[in-house]
Amino acid sequence: MLTASLEKAFAEASKLGEDEQNALAAWILREIGPQRHWGKALANSPDELALLAEEALTEHHRGQIRVIKCS
Repeated sequence: MLTASLEKAFAEASKLGEDEQNALAAWILREIGPQRHWGKALANSPDELALLAEEALTEHHRGQIRVIKCS
């Protein structure tokens, strides 16, 4: 079942030419793939997520990580 927003996006995408649709589809699949992988990996290992968060905070406090804000 698609959300209303996704249905609207797909309706607009269906108006694009074949090459543009294929490019959009490839981009979506590239974006979804890693998110699913990380979501599954972290869900199966909550301790690993805690360790990664602790490591990231330590590096941030040491000034080893630069935070970039996206708008």
